Amino acid sequence: MQNIARLAKPLTAILLLPAIMACAPMSHRQQNTAVGAGVGAVAGSILTGGSTLGTLGGAAIGGVIGNGTDGRSRRR
Repeated sequence: MQNIARLAKPLTAILLLPAIMACAPMSHRQQNTAVGAGVGAVAGSILTGGSTLGTLGGAAIGGVIGNGTDGRSRRR
């Protein structure tokens, strides 16, 4: 039962992210930032065993990484 409760937060975040993103038109960079923050929050939560600080830290780091990417592969 504890395993289900531990997975509930990250799964809820993953399921709600598309609904939140569909509410308002966003630029490509804003979408990348939101997705990065969501993925980072889930990863931080899983890696720290559900710690609030780990979840927030993961969201912050993921948001920064998502903001810095443009979603296009560089071709040389």
